[in-house]
Amino acid sequence: MIGVYFSGTGNTKYCLEKFISCYDGNIEAVSIESPRTAEKIVTHKEIIFAYPIYYSSLPKIVRDFIERKPEIWQGKRIFLIATMALFSGDGSGVSARLFQKYGASILGGLHLRMPDSICDVKALKRPPAKNKQIIEHTEKKIATAANRLQNGTPPKDGLGCFAQLAGLFGQRLLFSHMTNHYSDRLRIHANACTGCGACVSLCPMQNLTLLHNKAVSKNHCTLCYRCANQCPQKAITILGRQVVATNSSVPPPDVPPA
Repeated sequence: MIGVYFSGTGNTKYCLEKFISCYDGNIEAVSIESPRTAEKIVTHKEIIFAYPIYYSSLPKIVRDFIERKPEIWQGKRIFLIATMALFSGDGSGVSARLFQKYGASILGGLHLRMPDSICDVKALKRPPAKNKQIIEHTEKKIATAANRLQNGTPPKDGLGCFAQLAGLFGQRLLFSHMTNHYSDRLRIHANACTGCGACVSLCPMQNLTLLHNKAVSKNHCTLCYRCANQCPQKAITILGRQVVATNSSVPPPDVPPA
């Protein structure tokens, strides 16, 4: 078995590693950003696949990873972990249907709440004490789910038809345009940017470059919020106009080798 993940600001990586530590600490966890991940998937029959949910949909970067090499999923047995700030409906179901299309079978699904990583929308932010409670609850849910998977009765979060309807009518019908294509919403505030290059090295899409000592966007953003949360000058926004609180509840994800 292998663990595969995409993590914008660290939430999903944190959850997958916690799940692995409860299920089998010898399982390797690899990011979809690593150039050898597809090769490693081929050599494993069972996969724990983890990702964040945006607007009850897959991040575009995750969908592209799954669709780019459909043949590697044939015959795989996959357990899905979907992280979210509050609600997704069928967070695990959106990838399950895609994996099944390519010949995989789904072992189960797990939905996990984590602190919101959207750092530029004040209405979505919670106080640190509340975030701590959310993480503690999620860790307990992870331990229970790992035990159930070991015992052959894995949870099925987000895999039923009612969950699919909830995701469709709850968010996807209104916001599918946010994840069907890469976004041009990222804004770099030139008066605040110091040209340190942190965002350039962190971006999973290679969407950012430096020009005249200022970061510049190529309008190919997957909405992961990694750059906005890690910018030391708070010079990057995506959905809002000003960074109000960064996601510091869990460690940031490792930047895979180029």
